[in-house]
This record gives sequence, structure tokens and C-alpha cells, in this order.
Amino acid sequence: MKSKRWILWLLVIVALAALAFYAHKRVHFDWAVFADQLKYIDWRRIGVGVAMIWLAYGLRAVRWAVFLKPTKRVSPFSIIGTQVIGFTAVALFGRLADLVRPYLVARRTRIPLSAQIAVYTVERMFDAGTMAVIFASVLLFAPDRNLLPRPELISKIALTGLLGALALGLFAVFVRASGRMIARVVGGALDSVSPRLGEQAREKILAFRDGLNTIASVGDLLIAVLLSLLMWAMIAFAYLETTRAFTADPVLGRMHLAQCMLLMAASMLSSAITLPVIGWFTQIGLTTAAMQAFFHVAPEPALGCGAMLLLVTFLSVIPLGLVWARFEHVSLKRVTEESEHAGEASESQRAVSEG
Repeated sequence: MKSKRWILWLLVIVALAALAFYAHKRVHFDWAVFADQLKYIDWRRIGVGVAMIWLAYGLRAVRWAVFLKPTKRVSPFSIIGTQVIGFTAVALFGRLADLVRPYLVARRTRIPLSAQIAVYTVERMFDAGTMAVIFASVLLFAPDRNLLPRPELISKIALTGLLGALALGLFAVFVRASGRMIARVVGGALDSVSPRLGEQAREKILAFRDGLNTIASVGDLLIAVLLSLLMWAMIAFAYLETTRAFTADPVLGRMHLAQCMLLMAASMLSSAITLPVIGWFTQIGLTTAAMQAFFHVAPEPALGCGAMLLLVTFLSVIPLGLVWARFEHVSLKRVTEESEHAGEASESQRAVSEG
């Protein structure tokens, strides 16, 4: 496994080096202009952006506590640290650390890890649905949507995203009601393609069903929806404030909300590449390219803004998380490895119980 990871790392590094060499030959970049762009940053806006991101971690803790209500009443304040430390681990180690948050919550609350993985699964669903609703609503109804490149095409994509969110909600209702049957049907259909793919589909659907069981009432559902909308509105505001902090650039300094939604979407897509450290540069590169392609921003402010967006929305948690982990005597490297092994053991136990 480790040798495969090293090979993957090597391939990504070579690809990034080739991309950097290509960009160096094809794009004229003036470092003096880049320095001037950083010189005139409005740091108050950057501070507001970081504050919004940090507050969003608190809302995540409140939402997680809501999902735990059917099992055990937990104070949101007691699990804020698990959210901060967990996202710090993801920022440093990539998706290998995805289960750090469920693992730490399980240790803190003494609720089984399988229940926390179920919460994590439904949390992802709420995040995906909320992002789709916010993106689509802004891109379809914002008064400045005509400033977007190819607004007709973007409106169609936004409408598709809104319909997709609705379909996800209906799918969730069906899974909640008949999760075993749906897992059996979908898994059986995929078995003809690949038995492993069919088994993975069954596991994911059953995990999704277990996650939906964490919503105890209509009231809890509404609270979770409102928390999700507020949290992602704050994250969107952090993107907008960070972009507008580049006051020396006429496009970035006057960025509209609908335009910022496109940058946010590009950033979210690029975050799928989550190799440790290397993923930072790919995210900066793709966000920078989006600014240049969508809004014709010059390379220097685009690169500066791309790097600052990464720092504010993804990496700003690291100092806070390292301090928090220090106080709670948590080793990020060790807890990442432990959570990965514990997650594999939990999946094996569920497969045996379901089989």
C-alpha cells in the first residue's frame, strides 16, 4: 500500500512540475506586480473571512449534536474541538484523515464509531444538498447573474443542480423507508459489472440509511437544514470577503456574489484532489485558472487570490487545530492512523452483521 502511495505521489509531482514548466513558458508573470497586489490587500476582510470559517466549525458541532440526539444528548461545546482537530488533520494529511472527526467524537462521547460514521455520512448529504441549493439559488435569481460568462448555460447548470438536490432529498426518503431493499437491488444490478462495485454500493447505501436514522423528528430535520444553510452562507461570505480583499484589482475588488459562486464551485471541485500538501498547489492552480478563464483576471492577482482563498477557507484552521490538539494531548498523525484502522474494522463488522 505504501509503495503504491509513493508511486502516486511521484506521478503527481511530475505532473505538477510539467504543468509549472508549461505555465512558465506560456504565461508572462511579473513578480513585482504580484507583490503590489499583496501590498494592497484589505486585511480586515481577510480577518472577517477567517472568522466566518471558524464560526462554521462551531455550527458543524451543533449540527453533529443534533444528529446524535436519538442516541445520546451531547453538548455541542464538548465536540467543537473534534471538528477543529479533524479538519486540521484533513488539511495536513488529505482524505486519509476523513474519519478523524467521527473517531474523536466516538472517543469523547463513548458512542460507537459506527454511529459516528453514520452521522458523517448524513452530514455529507446535507452539505452536498445545501451547496447545490445555495449555488443554484444565487446563479438563478441573483440580480447580477447577467454579469456571468454564458449566463444561459450557467442557468441551465444551476437548474440541473437544483433538480439534483431535490432528487437527493427524494432518494433519502426512499432509503430511510426501504434502505435494505434499495441496497439489495442496486448492489445486485452492479454485481454484473463488478462484484466489488456491487458490494461497495450496498455498504454505502446501508451507511446512508444508518445516517438518516440519526434524524429523530421533523423538528430536528428543520434545525439541521437551517444550520446547514447558515453554515454554507457563512462559507460563501468568507469566499466573497477574501476575493474583495484584493482591492488593487478592479475585477476582484468589486466581485459580485454570483461571480463568487463560480469561484467557490471551482474551489470545491479542485478540493477533490486531496493529497497532502500537493493538493494545496492543485487547488490554487485550478482556482487561479478559473479566475482567468471566467473573468479575465491578470495572472498576478489571480494567483494571489487563489492562494489566499486556500489559506482562509482551508488552511486557516491549522494553527487553531494544532493548539487545540496540544491542549487535548492528541497526536494528529497517530489519530489519523487509528481512525483509518478503526474505520476499516467498523466496515468489516457491519458487513458481517448485514451478511
